[in-house]
Amino acid sequence: MKRFLAVLIAASFGALVTPPAAHAQLTAPLLLGEPPQIDPAEQIRLRPGELPAVRLTSDILYRLLAAEIAAQRSAFDTASELMYGLARETSDPRLARRAFQFAMAARDLPGALKAARQWVLVSPNDPDAVASSLALAASSGQTTGLAGTLRSRIEEASNKEHAIAQAASIVGKMNDKRVAYQVLEEALPESVRSIPLAQLALADAAWAAEDPVRALQAARAALELAPTSEMAAQRVLEYGLSVDSRAAIRETEAYVERHPEMRRLRLLLVNRLVGRHEFDAALAQVAAMRERNPEDFDLLYTEAEVNMRAERYDRAKALLHEYISVQEQRGSALPDKATTAGGDASDARLLLVQIAEKEGDRHEAIRQLDLIDDPGLRFQAQIHKAVLVSRSGDLEGARRTLQALTPQSDNERTVLALTTASIYRDSGRSDEAIAVLEQADAEMPDMAEIKYDLAMLYERQGRYDDFERLMREIIRIAPDNANAYNSLGYTFADRNVNLHEAEELLEQALELEPDNPYILDSVGWYLYRTGDYSGALEYLRRSWHQLPSGEVAAHLGEVLWMMQRKAEARDIWKEGLKHEPENEVLQKTLKRFGVRLH
Repeated sequence: MKRFLAVLIAASFGALVTPPAAHAQLTAPLLLGEPPQIDPAEQIRLRPGELPAVRLTSDILYRLLAAEIAAQRSAFDTASELMYGLARETSDPRLARRAFQFAMAARDLPGALKAARQWVLVSPNDPDAVASSLALAASSGQTTGLAGTLRSRIEEASNKEHAIAQAASIVGKMNDKRVAYQVLEEALPESVRSIPLAQLALADAAWAAEDPVRALQAARAALELAPTSEMAAQRVLEYGLSVDSRAAIRETEAYVERHPEMRRLRLLLVNRLVGRHEFDAALAQVAAMRERNPEDFDLLYTEAEVNMRAERYDRAKALLHEYISVQEQRGSALPDKATTAGGDASDARLLLVQIAEKEGDRHEAIRQLDLIDDPGLRFQAQIHKAVLVSRSGDLEGARRTLQALTPQSDNERTVLALTTASIYRDSGRSDEAIAVLEQADAEMPDMAEIKYDLAMLYERQGRYDDFERLMREIIRIAPDNANAYNSLGYTFADRNVNLHEAEELLEQALELEPDNPYILDSVGWYLYRTGDYSGALEYLRRSWHQLPSGEVAAHLGEVLWMMQRKAEARDIWKEGLKHEPENEVLQKTLKRFGVRLH
């Protein structure tokens, strides 16, 4: 299935409460994860005699400068190779570390491991070097002797907690999480099992290994060792929800009664209660917090969110207006730079916008958007306003709203172009939408999002050569863009052309995003085109489970129909019509098979 990219037209409303992650990675020196940012301040300082026992020749100087210039131009692979060669020649640990950083920035894990091992070779007592080398080896599946090495490091460490955290971080990089848990179990000597952090590390490793029972056992052990540890209590709740959700909730409710000062845990509990639709219990927790801290006005916002989720809109609106009033008083009493009152009030108005839309009051939603004056949200709010104005049928008003905006970055210019084009497209003016995106593409040729939506408009008009050209350009400039592989592969499959390349494209898309329902639908449709009905059925059912849309229903129903499972096909098509009664693909499918659903 193909889709237009979702334009950021409203605030990003995440979880009800954003507590600290209950199973966050334990901290450690530079290991894996996001590539390190190369700080210019860390660049090698070239002074005569600084390189150990090596004369600073013109050749070395030239290669050092070449590596740094390559890094500044984001050619991190070249920079890493140059630094690695210099590190081997000079035995300078700083150069080995630099080679490691550049390789990580290039996402070249084999190169990073090679550089890390050179770093350890020339600086065997550097804990960052050793930890980086072990982490990279573990992530590459090289785990022989790892448990013993980590155990020795923990036993020898003067700071046991730091050594435990480092060991947990290292095994956390392993792909096989069950093996990672076993390695950590072996690595932790009995002498440190009474340290709460050791039990927390085991709990997190067991959770990652999809063993919630062991995770809960270890979390409870940590809480027993440190009865006032909020981190341990959070894990008891989170991991317990997967073992016995009711027991976990009741256990945590009892715990916060004994420890009412634990605000983050209580907010996490509120979040989970809301997720279970236990709204009254969630509100009782918020009320207890407000009674304990009547000056904690942020709880007004939390209470409003709970009521909104419970569809108690009048109460939610009253709380939000009270919260906005408090923030406006804060803002007038303190200098602008000393308060977040403006942003907090704007966040509350965004919730009021959501409520107005749920109640079908588009006028009130637009009014609240106009009241948002926080600089960080103003552009986003006006984009959303333009969309709402266009949906009311006032295309000219939407255009005026968009034309009044002054985007400050390429990202904002991209959002503006995509929104303008989508408004034209949805009003049936595809030629004007194409003109907007063609101009934006000419001005910002490296923006894959613009090329993508432009390509989709070309495809709608049957301009397949232009569609294919742009999709290939996206793949060239953004090789991790799963949407481009998926759309090109799906179009080939749907048109029954280039099926061999369609297979390769969809395999790449699936590798990048294995659970994306749009890609699952495309793979299923490709398999159907090639006659693999059983395989098609598997992928299309997975897609339908996540995305019960009209188009997926059309595809899934057609496969069932061709497998002579016509009653099931009719049921799926009926469900699809409930979700999207006007879906073009579904309507055409029903017409093609002469099916009428009553």
